[in-house]
Amino acid sequence: MPTRSSPRPSRAVPPVAVCAVLTALTALTACGGGGSPNAAPRPARVRVPASTAPVPASTAPVTTAAPASTAPTSVTRASSPGATTPPRATSPPPTTAAPSLADRLIGAGDAGQVLAVVADGYGATTATLTAYQRSGSGWTQVFGPWTAFVGSSGFAPPGAKHEGDGRTPTGAYGFDFAFGVQPDPGTHLPYRVVTSSAIVWDDDPASSLYNEWVDTAGANAGANPEPMDKEPAYDYGAVIAYNDARTPGLGSAIFLHVTTGRPTAGCVSLPADELLAVLRWLDPARSPRIVMGVAAAVLGPQT
Repeated sequence: MPTRSSPRPSRAVPPVAVCAVLTALTALTACGGGGSPNAAPRPARVRVPASTAPVPASTAPVTTAAPASTAPTSVTRASSPGATTPPRATSPPPTTAAPSLADRLIGAGDAGQVLAVVADGYGATTATLTAYQRSGSGWTQVFGPWTAFVGSSGFAPPGAKHEGDGRTPTGAYGFDFAFGVQPDPGTHLPYRVVTSSAIVWDDDPASSLYNEWVDTAGANAGANPEPMDKEPAYDYGAVIAYNDARTPGLGSAIFLHVTTGRPTAGCVSLPADELLAVLRWLDPARSPRIVMGVAAAVLGPQT
């Protein structure tokens, strides 16, 4: 009898090899070849993807890649698909400055300086005074808005002013000259000093000197003239060129003067510091004008 050889030691089959064999057999069965038709059906085998096969402990350690989302990525906004590019900052559209109130004054004409004295309505004894100066680019506000007193009966409608009615005339007027009990504060207008109580303003419609400055030391000023040595009202002032034609009864002695804290007999008055600023600013070379009345009478429509 032949001598039995010692049994060979069994060799461990690497799991990878086993998987390969199983995969091959499964593939043959699935395709209808490799087995006897009478053979008992083999149990179905589950194919294990190679990537899930257990790895022996002796194999090299596996390095796990960092998630893609954590990898540093250089993104260029302009070229990255789906990137949102913030809108460029743009300058606001140019705006057209609102028209100055001076642009709407009826009667401002070619004046280079204008005082706007505007009341809310007839009967109002105060008005808003604002000073404007014209340049090549339009009107510039210089002073105000300030509160001024006007006549004790408010403004007269255009053309309706008459002597002694306590109303300030409506319209656009120039300035004749500046005056005051005090010395010239530095005006550009011609300045007359009230030297004594003999200086008055003739407001008698029957007088030949009606609506004029009169020195009673040498002339007759008619009945009940306006004393010009009043303080503080006439410390400083300017003659508004109303009724320069001296038409009897249309009104006289309309001045821009220092306020006494109450309505006037028909003049326009301001606190002394504001008045002085205006008097020093008025320049005959700029054809200064005062436009005064209620808004409905002296302001044109907005454009």
